[in-house]
Amino acid sequence: MKMTIREQIFQLADEEYQKFQSGLCPGKDNIVGVRLPLLRKLAKELAKGDWREYMKVAQDEYYEEVMLQGMVLGYVKDDIEEVLSYIEDFIPKIDNWSVCDSFCIGLKFTKLNRSRVWNFLQPYLSSKQEFEMRFGIVMLLNFYLEENYIDRVFILLDRAKHEGYYVKMAVAWAISICYIKFPEKTMEYLKNNTLDDFTYNKGLQKITESLRVDKETKALIRSMKRRKW
Repeated sequence: MKMTIREQIFQLADEEYQKFQSGLCPGKDNIVGVRLPLLRKLAKELAKGDWREYMKVAQDEYYEEVMLQGMVLGYVKDDIEEVLSYIEDFIPKIDNWSVCDSFCIGLKFTKLNRSRVWNFLQPYLSSKQEFEMRFGIVMLLNFYLEENYIDRVFILLDRAKHEGYYVKMAVAWAISICYIKFPEKTMEYLKNNTLDDFTYNKGLQKITESLRVDKETKALIRSMKRRKW
């Protein structure tokens, strides 16, 4: 008798990894503990089969069940409008940074459909929901930090006003990657922005943590920190 998806997930469980992953996702008590390469392998198999039927019956009780759905959508090779409609239905299920970021990096079809996906992302970049906005920002840093989009990316990062910790950290992360790819443009932005102090300082911190930034530049970046008097 064929195993259910949930049974396959539990068969792949790793107790040590479960403890590790639970530590990275505070408050999540539904983590089975399956390593991402194993989940991706399962997702590829599902994407090659009747993925629509899988998405119809997919369960959300466990962290890995939600993660798997996102991965499947990244591997599907079908009409982009249909895939985007499934993505739209999936996004409200994102409730932690790990599912969000793993999902985003898997949406590689964006590279061949940048204009369409750019338009799709806009509502999420002004969402009041923390992980909807993080989704939009992480998509920007994965697929839109290039010459044709960088100026518009800075505008969107500056507008991403949200009190959620995971939004602020995503903006800071994005700014650090912007600096590595476009140091002059990013420096100009850092001198003229409306970021809150926490996000701005975290962005500087992430730049200084990069191995691709030299010591002199790190010293300059540290000197730009906003301090409370």
